[in-house]
Amino acid sequence: MRPTYTEIDLAAIRHNVAAFKELIEPSAVCTVVKADGYGHGDVPVANAALDAGAAYLAVALVEEGIRLREAGIGARVILLSEPDPEAAEDIARWELEPTVYSQPFLDALENTGARLPVHVKVNTGMHRVGATPEQATHLAGEIRKSPTVTFASLWTHFAVADEDPEFTRRQIERFEAIASRLNPPMTHLANTAGAILHPEARGDLCRIGLGTYGLHPCSSTRGRIDLRPAMRVVTHVTHVQRLEAGERPSYGRVRELSRTATVVTAPIGYADGFPRLLTNSGSVLIHGKNFPLAGTVTMDQIVIDVGDEDVGVGEEVVLLGAQGNEEITADEWAESLDTISYEVVCSIGPRVPRRYL
Repeated sequence: MRPTYTEIDLAAIRHNVAAFKELIEPSAVCTVVKADGYGHGDVPVANAALDAGAAYLAVALVEEGIRLREAGIGARVILLSEPDPEAAEDIARWELEPTVYSQPFLDALENTGARLPVHVKVNTGMHRVGATPEQATHLAGEIRKSPTVTFASLWTHFAVADEDPEFTRRQIERFEAIASRLNPPMTHLANTAGAILHPEARGDLCRIGLGTYGLHPCSSTRGRIDLRPAMRVVTHVTHVQRLEAGERPSYGRVRELSRTATVVTAPIGYADGFPRLLTNSGSVLIHGKNFPLAGTVTMDQIVIDVGDEDVGVGEEVVLLGAQGNEEITADEWAESLDTISYEVVCSIGPRVPRRYL
């Protein structure tokens, strides 16, 4: 009932997936829909991506894979991290494709008796999860001897594909050295930045996360592929007041109005993912114009200084995305917050319903 929501443009999702498909051919697209599709909605994004030609989906958690299956999605779904071995039965039941980098987890998968494709992850420098080259060689050998599980791929993950080409090349070389020994049926190395900036690393499959949602991982990828942001965060004016110069709206009375001005209230706050840290730098769009906040972002509401603009109750306020010829981007939020656009879109909370266009 609150006039606050997030619009997700599924045509933009389809456009972005198709753009990557064209860019990386003959490699296939694996669309990453973990974390509820980076805040965009995993099931609608997955369906749009598959419509646009994605060959695989990827998630971080078994629960995320089950959500896709319960929604009727039958595409191949890769689990990007090992869960607890106790999850093996659920993985088999829901026909998910697990990543493996330890013997205990491989044993648990074999004990299910299911014919599961497994993806061996080797650590080439990210140092988060993954098998050493020696462990990966052992696991690949065990899988090839197994009467149940099958060797689907060998893969790795780039640490700095968006900012350090020299280190990324070293990761590629390390990966190619082990892949040449193991001769896996499929390889995948590249994330969004890797797929755009390192064509030599595209392998058989590229795992496209951020780019699916129309966001660039760094300035170097701009101009190399046409991406369209899919998220627009919208609310509406619920209160209008005219305040005299010197008044200080909202908690803490942190900012004094320098002149008589109209201040409007909109029902969204930090509990919804509009960060309190934007109090001093944040702005919104009304009538296709940029207006600053008039005071502290609160849990449920914000106040906006619209000066002498004629704004009424019910009018649209855009916090993230385009309105008219103006746009507020996730990168702008990220710069103000000293973070990355990934966190911005993932942070728009469940109190903000998604509307799919």
